[in-house]
Amino acid sequence: MSKCEQCIVREFTSLKALKKDELLKLNDCKISHIIKKGEVIFEEGENVNGIYCIKEGICKLTKLSPNGKDHIVKLVSKGELLGQRSMISDEPANLSAIALEDMRVCFIPKTEMMNFFDKNNHFSMNVMKTICGDLKDADDLMVDMAQKSVKVRLAILLIYLHDTFGENEDGNLKIQLSRDELASMIGTATESCIRLLSDFNKLGVIQLTGKKIIIKDLSKLTKMNV
Repeated sequence: MSKCEQCIVREFTSLKALKKDELLKLNDCKISHIIKKGEVIFEEGENVNGIYCIKEGICKLTKLSPNGKDHIVKLVSKGELLGQRSMISDEPANLSAIALEDMRVCFIPKTEMMNFFDKNNHFSMNVMKTICGDLKDADDLMVDMAQKSVKVRLAILLIYLHDTFGENEDGNLKIQLSRDELASMIGTATESCIRLLSDFNKLGVIQLTGKKIIIKDLSKLTKMNV
């Protein structure tokens, strides 16, 4: 297991602002975990009492809706932190985090993190900037959901999955979300999502092979967003 001061992942998170002596303290208190696909990292309403640094893998952040269905709010991958907002607000987790594939994460206790927050202004500013960025993303998503059609939202989501997480060797999207999960992310019924995917397939924009999706014409898919 790599030491925190040698870990490249920290360069993509708020942890990059920590000094060498702080990284040594971090290394002594962190707890490394292997999270299997489908396992829950933490649940909505749980007191997390620290943050998780993602070393490998991808998870989904979900919110339980009034009708009892999980709504996917965001996908989070290598180089990101989980639980920063709960740590600062001193409140239970507002979302659940569930692994979409096998993951390696490091848990850092809240007591140590808050000690860095109090003593390292650069680090605390980085954390606040990350939280502000998350709020901006949430605002943008709310506007998109209100103003853009379901068809456009699906096109945007497929482009995001392609550009952010890439493809497997056989050309299908690396992140394989179920039809329910895709529908959840664009705010529509599963049946509507399935129908739109079929339409995209007939147009030659994508190719459906079972649950797998291959982007056949990224240019045409992008033009749907205009």
